[in-house]
Amino acid sequence: FDVLLERMLSPYTAVADLVDAGGPFVFCIFLCGLILWTLVLERIWFYRWILPRQAHEMLETWKARTDHHSWCARQIRQAMISRLNGGMTATLPLLRTLVPMAPLLGLIGTVGGMLEVFDSMALRGSADARTMANGVSQAMICTMTGLAVSITGLYPVFYFQSRARRETELLADHFEL
Repeated sequence: FDVLLERMLSPYTAVADLVDAGGPFVFCIFLCGLILWTLVLERIWFYRWILPRQAHEMLETWKARTDHHSWCARQIRQAMISRLNGGMTATLPLLRTLVPMAPLLGLIGTVGGMLEVFDSMALRGSADARTMANGVSQAMICTMTGLAVSITGLYPVFYFQSRARRETELLADHFEL
């Protein structure tokens, strides 16, 4: 049982060790990554379950209309498509913000680690290799963590942008004039 518990807690332990070694900004970067991937999973859920139902309801409402050719009907059609597109792109601005924010937080942590190195050198009056290695290690962990979180978010952001564009075009084709 202890071995199973240890294996189940190993990801948590690894993250905790990384936060301890990298400083407080690594925690912020992980929080950024957690929010990013929560939104990605929410978008997957939306496209898989919510959008088809909403699109079907809107299409049925559109097909139930007798008038499809007047100016008013075209405006209603456009509003329906726009409402569906708004649902598809609802969290994209936040996703597009979180992807570059992770490496910027990593950069702040890097600068903090380097400042720690320089402070220790100034206090001691010499360049102690151990203290320098600790500060440089903290700086590199922040950089690596920020880049890793950012890189994992690049593809989902691109995918959801292009999927929203493609789905909007397909929906516009289904809403016959």
